[in-house]
Amino acid sequence: MKNRRLVIAGTGSGVGKTTLTIGLISALKKKGYIVQGFKCGPDYIDPTYHTAVTGRPGRNLDSWMLNQEMVKEIVNRGSEGADISIIEGVMGFYDGHNPMNNNGSTAEISIITESPVVLVVNCASMARSSAAIVKGFQEFLKETNIVGVIANQVGGEGHFQIVKTAIEQECRIPVLGYLKMDQDLSIPERHLGLIPSIERGELSPFFERLGNLVLETIDVDTLFKLSKAAPIKIKESQFKRREKQEVRIAVARDAAFNFYYQENLDMLEAAGVELVEFSPLKGEIIPEGVDGLYIGGGFPEEFATELAEQSDVKKSIRAVIENGLPTLAECGGFMYLTESIETTDEKSYEMVGIIPGKVKMQTRLAALGYREITAIEGNFLLPKNLKAKGHEFHYSTFVPKTEIPFAHYTKGMQGLKKEGYMKGNLIAGYTHFHFGSCPEMVENWIKKCKEYRINS
Repeated sequence: MKNRRLVIAGTGSGVGKTTLTIGLISALKKKGYIVQGFKCGPDYIDPTYHTAVTGRPGRNLDSWMLNQEMVKEIVNRGSEGADISIIEGVMGFYDGHNPMNNNGSTAEISIITESPVVLVVNCASMARSSAAIVKGFQEFLKETNIVGVIANQVGGEGHFQIVKTAIEQECRIPVLGYLKMDQDLSIPERHLGLIPSIERGELSPFFERLGNLVLETIDVDTLFKLSKAAPIKIKESQFKRREKQEVRIAVARDAAFNFYYQENLDMLEAAGVELVEFSPLKGEIIPEGVDGLYIGGGFPEEFATELAEQSDVKKSIRAVIENGLPTLAECGGFMYLTESIETTDEKSYEMVGIIPGKVKMQTRLAALGYREITAIEGNFLLPKNLKAKGHEFHYSTFVPKTEIPFAHYTKGMQGLKKEGYMKGNLIAGYTHFHFGSCPEMVENWIKKCKEYRINS
């Protein structure tokens, strides 16, 4: 590991962090570097871009869901074999879980990991005022290490030179370059079409173009020099490899189900679990001889027709869950296990049918935000007084057919509520868990899988 990393932070959402990050990664690869991508916050989409460009699994860093040691170890482990790591920020540099502190912010991640920061500033319609903005970000929290600036949305070389002169005089840090406005740099198919488009390679020409544009107007060589950082010291590994557990967990993974924190999968494997991937979308029934099932989030509504047609797949999943297979289904996985999904055009598609009720898609966001999770009695993942953290993000609502047994309590900005569905060894709901927030979840799942194997 070369101990080179940079946080790409923004003055706010929408300043172009994702576009610039992808462009920088592409440009660095063109120069022959091996690059690792990270994303601050609970975002599943942007790490998928990072994976597509770097060829390495994109990883999330979240200082609200995870303790500092876990954040450090994710950076260390993910950066192994890379020449440089690029950490894409979330929202504005100092925006996080609470407006009263830096918890969960990009700034806190940069401090925890002792990473240099490049600040992205939207300089449209500004000249000397851009220096005031950068100065404010420098002075707001002295512990941060802003080492450079990239100007976005500038009118051209002349405008850039004005901005550069002002910032470098007042802030004493280099302005490394710029991206011009009106270059049609919006990421195509940013949301629901993303995964299949990336899998088909349709976005590769866009990534290539971004890399070329960055090389034209940004000093990538100086940026690489500024990325030198101190080694991250880990007290005790939370991913230490243990003996094989002889436990096999099936993982649904395809264009319909792909929202997994990489660390969730890594923690299961580190604990000795064999993960067996299968694709419901491609008609693959649940693998034989598995002791558990993990169906993550994704876009089942986008593939409702195809999923509905795979009757053998639905039958196989329904049978093993009814037989007591220890199962975790998150968001899209939860939706898939209901009786049906009704799309926004009011068409209904039959799903697995293990959870009594239907899911209705809507055009408005139904839920968004962090969640603190405590279990309802009987939840094998979170027994007794254990607490986990995660998040919700979905455009659908669940309409139960009858009164249902909830799986857990979740606490967010709107207060405490009952969430999910629990019956037998099935734990399902809209909440995405991060196992790193409660490593005992892994041990509890393995224990239940072993019990299932013995008794089945």
